[in-house]
Amino acid sequence: MAKKGKDYFGMGRLISIIFAIIPVTSWLFGFVTRFKEGKVLAGVLRLLLGWNIIWVLDLIFMLLKGKIFRLF
Repeated sequence: MAKKGKDYFGMGRLISIIFAIIPVTSWLFGFVTRFKEGKVLAGVLRLLLGWNIIWVLDLIFMLLKGKIFRLF
């Protein structure tokens, strides 16, 4: 199980930021992370909208807070 408070499977903040910068890994890891948390609707939204505004928000949130964007 991932460490609490760390996104992208409990990886360190620097590694998570690097993965957030790369659109494909950000989309894939964000999708898997939300499904792993049991948030099916959020996972589906990431699957459909993860290439645009959610990617930008993930990048900003990862740089500022160390966590991916969570609408709900």
